[in-house]
Amino acid sequence: MDMLKDIKVGVLGGGVSSEREISLLSANEAYKVLRKNNIETVFIDITMRQEEKVKEMILNSNIDLAFIALHGEFGEDGKIQKILEELDIPYTGSGSLASYLAMDKIASKEIFIKKGIPTANFVVYEAGQSIDDLTFNFKYPAVVKPFFSGSSVGVFIVNDKAELETALKKAIALQPKIIIEDYIKGREFTVGIFEDKPLAVVEIVLKSGYFDFTTKYNDGLAQFISPAKLDETIYKKIQDIALAAHYALGCKHFSRVDILLGNGYIPYVLEVNSIPGLTTHSLLPLSAKCCGMDFDELIVGMTKLALHGKSFKKIRKN
Repeated sequence: MDMLKDIKVGVLGGGVSSEREISLLSANEAYKVLRKNNIETVFIDITMRQEEKVKEMILNSNIDLAFIALHGEFGEDGKIQKILEELDIPYTGSGSLASYLAMDKIASKEIFIKKGIPTANFVVYEAGQSIDDLTFNFKYPAVVKPFFSGSSVGVFIVNDKAELETALKKAIALQPKIIIEDYIKGREFTVGIFEDKPLAVVEIVLKSGYFDFTTKYNDGLAQFISPAKLDETIYKKIQDIALAAHYALGCKHFSRVDILLGNGYIPYVLEVNSIPGLTTHSLLPLSAKCCGMDFDELIVGMTKLALHGKSFKKIRKN
């Protein structure tokens, strides 16, 4: 704790994306832990996307380090990270480029394919395009998802062409590019990464449907088995794939990797979450808890990691 004794931390929460309410919950939990551990902390509610105004707000808060608890656009996409880099303020989590790549599902899937990391086959659909012009011969059911979002916002599972057309109309209203990918039937898992090492594998067992926004943030709609009950070899394979995905995008310090275990016990990477949720329903804290790390240790540890390898200098105003 000594390295955090003389600094002021700003917890950045809220934001301007569809995940604002979840971000406020995550940020509030982080804020409470840091204050409880006698670390000088302020809460900074990001309510706008104008970069100069946000930059001014952060400077006026007189912080030495930023704890980013912003989900979705202008939080996970590298923009807030770039602002902090320009201000020379250390911050938690991955750098601006890695954050962008993790948020951009097209870019991340292309990297996974290049690196030999299993991921579902996919095609990109753009506004105005005819379904009949798609070259990828996908099978039903298929998954429709925006290329640049989180918390499973705008994700649909479709069983025929009519459902696909309906889903695309809804999804394209959110973003100009949409991913259509193979539906992989299998067991769903998530793996927390901390200090660039895999934590426990957690299995997500749904009562019905799929792990969408509603299921993620409401009690009783999903069961979490932690650690997952798997053969030791498969368990280690899932951890290794998760860590490979984390590194492939250039992420650092921590993340959470979502995986589907398909036929032949192949772990397919769904996505890397560079700023995982920190609510009571969140899975990174659960993955860490299985490894003997309580919530306070996780939050304080995430904060300390932001200072590793840096020649820390004060930037406070006099």
